[in-house]
Amino acid sequence: QVQLVESGGGLVQAGGSLRLSCAASGRTFSIYAMGWFRQAPGKEREFVAAITWTGTDTYYGDSVKGRFTISRDNARNMVYLQMNSLNSEDTAIYYCAQNRQMYTGGVNPRSAYWGQGTQVTVSS
Repeated sequence: QVQLVESGGGLVQAGGSLRLSCAASGRTFSIYAMGWFRQAPGKEREFVAAITWTGTDTYYGDSVKGRFTISRDNARNMVYLQMNSLNSEDTAIYYCAQNRQMYTGGVNPRSAYWGQGTQVTVSS
């Protein structure tokens, strides 16, 4: 059974930084693409970042490019999201996701496994 547990959320001032972590368990971690999504109140879920199963390629949503960095540690079954230059529009619940199929470049949100989410609040 796949389990994804996020941590690292919290309250931060605008311009600050946070690092989110996601611990994965339940199946072989290194062969699945991982991603981060977020959902703000009253808004649809938004793609934030993804990393291929090899870790060699990363993808970002337009709103976070240049500010956020996704990375993974296959030895620790962890994926991270380093968030810099945060602003109020980054306030949301952040979800870790693992693609259901192996050996892919991205995460299909319609079929992915999800964590419970971690709240990020940016105060202006």
